[in-house]
Amino acid sequence: MGIREEMPLLARHEGEWEGTYTYVDLDGMVVDRHNAQLTCTLPNSGDWDYYQINRYTWEDGRTEEHRFPGSYLGQGRCAFDTERIKGEFWAVDDDTIYLSWIYKESGADLRLFELIVLSPDGNTRSRVWQWVRGGKCIQRTLIDETRVES
Repeated sequence: MGIREEMPLLARHEGEWEGTYTYVDLDGMVVDRHNAQLTCTLPNSGDWDYYQINRYTWEDGRTEEHRFPGSYLGQGRCAFDTERIKGEFWAVDDDTIYLSWIYKESGADLRLFELIVLSPDGNTRSRVWQWVRGGKCIQRTLIDETRVES
C-alpha cells in the first residue's frame, strides 16, 4: 500500500489553497498577517511522496516561497527535512492532521505544533500553530484556507 491508501486524509488535502495567516502574541494582539497560496501534491513518481509549495504575500509587497518535500515513513506518518525546517505529521482522526517541527536556525528550543482540520466537504480548512520555546507558548498562528482547485 502507498501513501494515498495509508493516509487518505492527506490525499484529501491535494490541490490549491488560498488563505490568510494571522500571527498573534499571547495577549491576542496581531503581530503579523499575510496572504498565502499553497499547492499540496502527492507525486506519483520522483524522489518525494508529498510535496508542498507555500507562497506568501504581504500588503507591503514582500513575498516568500518555501518548498516542503516529504517522505512517507509508513504506518500513516510522513517526515520532512529541508534547509529551513524538520518535522513529522500524521492523521489523528478522519478530519485532523497533527504536525510537529522545528526551525533549524532556532535549534530544538523553538518547536511548533500544528493542527489542520479539514471541513467535511473538503473545501475549507482551519489551521493553528502553537510556537513553544523552552516549554512555554510564545505566540500562535491562525490560518483559514479555501480550496481554489482540486
